[in-house]
Amino acid sequence: MSMSPTASPNNMNDNAFLSVAQAQQFIREQLVEISDFDEVPLRLALGRVLANDILSPINVPAHDNSAMDGFAFNSAQLIPGQTLSLSIIGEALAGHPYSVTVPDGNCVRIMTGAVMPASCDTVVPQELVTATQSAITIPANTIAAGDNRRLCGEDLEHGKTAIAKGKRISPAELGLIASLGINTVTVKRKPKIAYFSTGDEIRSLGEKLDEGCIYDSNRYTVYGMLSRLDCDIIDMGVIEDHPEALEIALREACGQADAIITSGGVSVGAADYTKQVMAKLGQVAFWTIGMRPGRPMTFGQIQSHGKSAYLFGLPGNPVAVMVTFYFFVKQALQQLNGERANEVMLIPASARHPIRKRRGRTEYQRGIVSRNAKGMLEVEVTGSQGSGVLRSMSEANCMIVLNDERDNIATGDLVEILLFDGLV
Repeated sequence: MSMSPTASPNNMNDNAFLSVAQAQQFIREQLVEISDFDEVPLRLALGRVLANDILSPINVPAHDNSAMDGFAFNSAQLIPGQTLSLSIIGEALAGHPYSVTVPDGNCVRIMTGAVMPASCDTVVPQELVTATQSAITIPANTIAAGDNRRLCGEDLEHGKTAIAKGKRISPAELGLIASLGINTVTVKRKPKIAYFSTGDEIRSLGEKLDEGCIYDSNRYTVYGMLSRLDCDIIDMGVIEDHPEALEIALREACGQADAIITSGGVSVGAADYTKQVMAKLGQVAFWTIGMRPGRPMTFGQIQSHGKSAYLFGLPGNPVAVMVTFYFFVKQALQQLNGERANEVMLIPASARHPIRKRRGRTEYQRGIVSRNAKGMLEVEVTGSQGSGVLRSMSEANCMIVLNDERDNIATGDLVEILLFDGLV
């Protein structure tokens, strides 16, 4: 895999100012889907991504059957405006069909899911009839031909696609596949993702916290976010601010991973050696993105010892790490794995209080959404929106997405929100 230097916006010039949409599009255009796959038992397929379409080996349902408890009969006997009396001559249960043809003037008591008896095409619900032990009377104009009958293959015909490739298998798909009698599934090979934090001031948990140092939170948030995806995770710890150490770490990561995620070291600080190391290892774009938080970001490919890996260099501030992951990296890793990612669904809500916003950049503000007395959605920010205030993500239940064109938001203005449920 290689990245054309002419394919990037602004020809990948340093300090290129990109919109969120431009950066997302460029990443999409550069990624090549992993082609490897695994055969796994059905129970182990949960959360994995389908590598091939699953074609139904059977009709679903396999026979015409009843959609409810009632009485099966031939609708040709129905006369508009007249009642219909029928004798009960048998019973059809799920798994125990009534195998004799039902003559006119008769019906069969039938339970939900039971195979429709021969010559019967309609089921009248038991609550609509007057019944004795041996007969029923159907009131006039209460039922129509074909009512409450599920046709063979109505849900899924033999040979038709039951689930398309690229679908992440949820409990619903697990049950659907089992209903088809399939016990092994072909899924995409899990991408291998290596990640590390950079910075001399970063300390791992358990280490002494010297003056001016901070504990590493980024590796834990990145680990948590990656854990929600179908990937194998390689934690490479904390790398010091030194070009040789960074190069060694990147080469090691490249040798064992499909993609690498770093946090820190992508700004213009004197100790941020990423650029000079990247110039040596591969093609990398250093971007300034019109967004807050998360302006500095790096994307590209590196090569080492005949292997290559995509690189996502995220900012160092904790909230910026999470925002850039969710709006760039997550989508990229889903594409790398061949997953048909769902469209990001933004929901309108009214601002409970004014929100400060600068026109010309996309802002992702952390919010708390709830319903007011009228049942309408209202949202407010979680206080300080600094990119280092990780508590703002913990307290929030949604992201307030304010696009480039918006400026200050007044109380009652409609904004768009992205619920954390299902995202984080």
